[in-house]
Amino acid sequence: MPIAITGGTGFVGRHVLRIAGERGQPTRALARSAQSPEPGVTWVPGALDDAAALAQTCDGVRAVIHIAGVINAPDRAGFAAGNIAGTEAMIAAARNAGIRRFIHVSSLSAREPGLSDYGWSKAESERVVAASGLDWTIIRPPAVYGPGDREMLELFRLAAKGVVTLPPAGRLSLIEATDLARLLLDLVDAPDAIGQCYEPDDGITQGWDHRAFALALGDAVGRRVRPLSIPAPILRFAAKADGLIRGKRAKLTADRVRYFCHPDWVVSATARPPAAIWQPQVETRAGLKATAQSYRAAGWL
Repeated sequence: MPIAITGGTGFVGRHVLRIAGERGQPTRALARSAQSPEPGVTWVPGALDDAAALAQTCDGVRAVIHIAGVINAPDRAGFAAGNIAGTEAMIAAARNAGIRRFIHVSSLSAREPGLSDYGWSKAESERVVAASGLDWTIIRPPAVYGPGDREMLELFRLAAKGVVTLPPAGRLSLIEATDLARLLLDLVDAPDAIGQCYEPDDGITQGWDHRAFALALGDAVGRRVRPLSIPAPILRFAAKADGLIRGKRAKLTADRVRYFCHPDWVVSATARPPAAIWQPQVETRAGLKATAQSYRAAGWL
């Protein structure tokens, strides 16, 4: 039986579809726009606010992996629509189709819902999932990187120029997209994971401090770099400027600045997925180099 995937056209979703294909696992993927045919993938046109499309996506599948969501919005209402209402709609579709297994991709930001509207919306989406009555598992990824990612692309471009600008001092965890994709698929047939909330990473216990991460980016692009920590007030000013220039299309928002400036985005050691279910396979320095190579091949770097 196939697995239903939301967010299949996004960065993480593309990796999930690829790994599922390599395993011979058929998938049914929701997509806003027309997609090219792919072996093992049945595309369903529609979005999270389209009940008929969600019903078609869930018809005859054995599990749902809910990846789709909003990572940038002009206000709290935008995050609520994409991350809370969208999750509620997908749960309703799964329940109506008689599906029990539900894998929900949240974010490490849900640990600190007061910091950002994004984190608040992800925490609320977790609450909805936990109250669903389904056989759920919640995944809180840290910073995700890998081929096809445009969110971290700018950091690679800065490293190629010799200077990496970063938020104030702090630490973060990382996970490569292929590792995350394997975990999401492995959880489908992991009954011990039901009712659990996991925080996966690359296996680096204390995470990466910002300087070490910047230097690793330099190694990935073959350039000696200078890490440059940007004070929070300057980031807030830059967010205001971006908002004035690009309006609702602004990438650096006040919401993101509050998130970036939090000093601890390291996964909890006690929240990592059990080794019997999943372990990371991609060593981060090698993964960053492979990502840089993919950017060059695509003409992005």
